[in-house]
Amino acid sequence: MPTYSGAQLVVRALEDEGIRFTFGIPGTHNIELYDVLGTAASVRPILITDEQSAGFMADAVWRAAGELACANVVPGAGLTHALSGIAEAFLDGMPLLVLGCGIRRDTGHAYQLHDIDQLAIAAPVCKGTFRPATGAEIYPTIRRACALARAGTPGPVMVEIPVDHYLFPHRVDGFDPPPVTDPPMPAPELISRAAALLRDPGARPLLYLGWGAAGAGADLVRLAKALGSPVATTITGKGVFPESHPLFLWNGFGDAAPPFVRDAVADRTITLAIGCRFSEVGTGSYSCVPRGPLIHADINPEVFGRNFPAAVALTGDARLVVAALLDALGGMPPRRDARAEARIAEGRAAVAADRLARTPGDRVTPARLFAALQRTFGPETVYTTDSGNGTFLAMECLTLERPGQLLAPVDYSCMGYAVPAAIGAKVARPDLPVVALPGDGALLMTGLELLTAANQGAAVAVFVLRDRELAQIAQFQRTALHRTVASALPDYDVAGLAEAVGVEWLRLENDRGIDEAVEWARQVTGAGRPAVVDVAIDYREPTFFTRGVVKTNLGRLPLKDRLRFIGRAIGRRFTS
Repeated sequence: MPTYSGAQLVVRALEDEGIRFTFGIPGTHNIELYDVLGTAASVRPILITDEQSAGFMADAVWRAAGELACANVVPGAGLTHALSGIAEAFLDGMPLLVLGCGIRRDTGHAYQLHDIDQLAIAAPVCKGTFRPATGAEIYPTIRRACALARAGTPGPVMVEIPVDHYLFPHRVDGFDPPPVTDPPMPAPELISRAAALLRDPGARPLLYLGWGAAGAGADLVRLAKALGSPVATTITGKGVFPESHPLFLWNGFGDAAPPFVRDAVADRTITLAIGCRFSEVGTGSYSCVPRGPLIHADINPEVFGRNFPAAVALTGDARLVVAALLDALGGMPPRRDARAEARIAEGRAAVAADRLARTPGDRVTPARLFAALQRTFGPETVYTTDSGNGTFLAMECLTLERPGQLLAPVDYSCMGYAVPAAIGAKVARPDLPVVALPGDGALLMTGLELLTAANQGAAVAVFVLRDRELAQIAQFQRTALHRTVASALPDYDVAGLAEAVGVEWLRLENDRGIDEAVEWARQVTGAGRPAVVDVAIDYREPTFFTRGVVKTNLGRLPLKDRLRFIGRAIGRRFTS
């Protein structure tokens, strides 16, 4: 029976899982692993500046390329630093492998270096946690964990390898893959019941799609056309349905959407939701209330009825569910509502025209910047954003044609996502342009990963949306409190940061320089180097999303508290 080191077993498992990247910082407990990674044929270890970025990078590899990646962390502080990125992936439903290292378990000694209960810490933000008891269990444990990460609603998993498994050889007899299970499919009678509701002559469906629907691909367009249904998506699901299509409505449909969207939804009589959970951020504080009876399809049965009751619940893989619905609807004459399509086209055009028609000021108009990014970088570009205004502006201003083009921290809404996520996306898809859109507050958290971009040859274009405050919170404070507290940022030199890590930079002060700055960034990144543009962004006009969330949350308060909040804000306006 052949023998292998623990590190060889780990790397063999990573290779057999198709994992091409590990993101982390080596430590005393895993130097044996890094020694083998240094000569691995297909796994590339990427040194980062802070483990909090490891989860963001691995998360982005999945979103951009559909590949599992690995956050490779040392015990204790390595894991706790990485928890934010792991939690983001967990709440957004993105799989990744957290490869942790553990203390020695063969000596009996207490109070070892980094000795904490890592699996207990990781458990709340992982689908499963594993620790192989013997070296021979390393390979099957990692394979089993990765299968769990991809199954059902995807998410992170953690495998802790005790350091003694790296130090000693292990006898292993073969490398068997984990068993393959078929994706779930709802019972035929449930498909028939859903189809009967949709086939009703008076039915006017609304189609609402999340990231979980991405696997259904072009069948989503066929379904929408068969039903004559306007299509809204979640934020994470942006691009799941091609946004140039005449039936595409908006990312969301409640109070956080423009008036034309709410008007288009008002006469819908039934909602078909696929691959979504009706989460707080995705629905603009639960303002996306389904119209009429809800047919809810998702691979995870736990989501049904949590926020809105379902008339029909379809547990299954979206690809299979949509194909089954199309079969069940076969023979039904395709519906087309030309008037509804015209209203959607007029509404979308009016919103875009209104944003571009505003008089240029002394700062950069977001809509003009985003329009220039799409013109210059092209339709295949991947965009990464950060918590707050950057995400909501990208959601509202970009027109995307496929999933995996907007990588945004949504349900965990973690600041610091954009720059490391852009690097993860770029190393996984070097053939695609990648544009990062961090705020200036978020750049302070993970901006040093620009050093990683330069070191790894990750030619990302980083447009720092800079207004010298935590814009989303400051807007909420001004609206509700008529003052801001602790949301103004100390000034700092973006150019100095870029120069310190060896990245080229440019400053963009107003609309007159947009085209030149965007073209400069395209040329620099096209030559294989990262680029930073310090954008003096104009956030004075709140997004539809921000206005809608304020309205929704205020309206949800009891009347006396609503009046108290309004009275306080008005009073401060008069006394300030």
